[in-house]
Amino acid sequence: METHIDVQLKSKNSAIRHHVARTLESLTDDELQEVANYLAFLRYRDRLRAMPQVDKERLVSLYAEFAEEDRELAEEGMTEYLQTLQSEETR
Repeated sequence: METHIDVQLKSKNSAIRHHVARTLESLTDDELQEVANYLAFLRYRDRLRAMPQVDKERLVSLYAEFAEEDRELAEEGMTEYLQTLQSEETR
């Protein structure tokens, strides 16, 4: 059920939309491009706000926790890579 306040807000928003639409019709191409750029910025900003925030301390902790394992995997991968290169050279 809509309240009196809901109806007032819809009416106000409708008036704002109508005013903006009329104003857009009178803009030059350059001004219209500025409006389009601003709208793109607003959408981008809203997407950024919706993104979860990165916990830098948690990232540091994870990096420290897995650094040794990452190094070992990289070295193991390098050994296999060198073996593959050597086997290709002998062909």
